[in-house]
Amino acid sequence: MSISAALALYHPPSFTWFSGSLITLGLGGIMLGMGITLQWKDFKDVARTPSWVLLGVTLQFTVMPFLGWILGIIFELPPFFAVGLILVSCCPGGTASNVIAYLAKAHVALSVAMTAVSTFTAIIFTPILTAQLSGTYVDIAASGLFFSTLKVVLLPISTGILFNRYFPNTTQKCVPLAPPVAVILITLIVASIIGQGSAIILSAGLQLLYALLILHFLGFFVGFLFSYWLLKNPTVSKTIAIEVGMQNSGLGVVLAQENFTNPMTAIPAAMSSLVHSIYGSVFTVLFGQSSKKNNL
Repeated sequence: MSISAALALYHPPSFTWFSGSLITLGLGGIMLGMGITLQWKDFKDVARTPSWVLLGVTLQFTVMPFLGWILGIIFELPPFFAVGLILVSCCPGGTASNVIAYLAKAHVALSVAMTAVSTFTAIIFTPILTAQLSGTYVDIAASGLFFSTLKVVLLPISTGILFNRYFPNTTQKCVPLAPPVAVILITLIVASIIGQGSAIILSAGLQLLYALLILHFLGFFVGFLFSYWLLKNPTVSKTIAIEVGMQNSGLGVVLAQENFTNPMTAIPAAMSSLVHSIYGSVFTVLFGQSSKKNNL
């Protein structure tokens, strides 16, 4: 993804062809892939450890939105960047967090459960929080964000779950393809947005990059610190930290494109995907090493 982002900055036409409805369809494909990896029993698992899931989702929709809002003020970001930062910080976790949880030897089932719950609750929380926190920059109709989220989240994920329920043999053949296809699609989405905004990123994107670096670092750090303080369970705390620190940036891109006239509003979400993926790789190594030590 880093290579694609650099190429998009150097030669935007390499990726800007993937734009408009293709981005919406790409996110729909990612959400559909997430749906076919889920089963109804995944939601039943939530009932076994509701406090873990509730803590993770609560941190996701409190810590990150507040950080996105306050960092926009601290770094004096222009309105279109500030609103985009708030939007992506109000997004739920994505499938990338499940992959990182697996590689970091965290609690994968819990990661999947939190991603599923945060994604569905995002239909309500993402529009409301974004509209409330962005009010000082621009007047936003939460209804528009709500219907966009409904379209690109609920419909494809529900379709995937239903396919998994009624056509299990077919979906099981597709499940191994879901992660690599999701990586390809999110790379195309991120590179396209970065390519479209390459000029302004190169001239004025440094402050935004600093804000995103701090946003995601604090997401991981506060997520781990707070959950470990409450639960005293290192594996669960790592899982919650990963889920809080990583957002569904693809959803942020689509919501920005569909609800804001300024195309630059989507740039924070695109850059966010790059930043949290790098952090995720770093924490995979750190968390994986700590897991080995605990097993000795």
